[in-house]
Amino acid sequence: MAIYAIGDVQGCYTELRRLMDKIAFDPVHDQLWFVGDLVNRGAESLAVLRLVRSLGERAVTVLGNHDLHLLAVADGVANAHPSDTLDEILTASDCAELLDWLRHQPLMHVDGEHVMVHAGLLPAWTVTQARALAAEVEVHLRGKAHKQFFEHMYGNQPNAWDESLSGYKRLRVITNAFTRMRVCTAAGEMEYKFKGETHKIPSGYMPWFAVPERASVDATVIFGHWSALGLVVQPKLIALDTGCLWGGPLTAIRLSDRKIFQVPSENPIRAEHG
Repeated sequence: MAIYAIGDVQGCYTELRRLMDKIAFDPVHDQLWFVGDLVNRGAESLAVLRLVRSLGERAVTVLGNHDLHLLAVADGVANAHPSDTLDEILTASDCAELLDWLRHQPLMHVDGEHVMVHAGLLPAWTVTQARALAAEVEVHLRGKAHKQFFEHMYGNQPNAWDESLSGYKRLRVITNAFTRMRVCTAAGEMEYKFKGETHKIPSGYMPWFAVPERASVDATVIFGHWSALGLVVQPKLIALDTGCLWGGPLTAIRLSDRKIFQVPSENPIRAEHG
């Protein structure tokens, strides 16, 4: 069995199918891991959701910020942005089934030494602690009170982890770290607006994975979310968002030998990072 991890798809269905052809995906023996943000901004988010859901256990996906945004819009909690491309999902005959499936996806996937998240792990979190914290959010997402969770999900405060946090403040910090974080201070204070290249990171901040003595340093973390960072393959770090939506390739990596597979963007919405 081969496992392929794939970067942010964001509705780029045509590229995803071409990438699956390129890797010669075998639905009987292979597995695809998606780093989140299956949907939005691209033109074919509905087709992407239907495809990934149809793969059953042959696909593993973690939730990204755009996936959560879709769920919040569907619950009537958030307004769609002008650049959103979610209407086709929201009006589909199988919308309820697709959204229920999406709400039941995890924030974090752990398989041996490999850990997959959408954005990152706060530097103070061990893998074991992070998995427990992800589960706290997942209970709310999967339960009957998911609308109440989305009503409190948005916001930038608190911007750092504190074990004494409770209620929705606690859940918001956990969710933001897993799905929105790119940079933070050495003390783990997150900044959410920055999305550029590493040489433009604001003073006092650094990539979350560069924080000295990060507690998850022994795990191999696979993530996306940061298209300006691009493809990064290090012994214990794999970044896979290569900005297919913005004109870059869609990227997969075979975890067994770290071979890279890419297909070019078909219809980028504009040639810049988002």
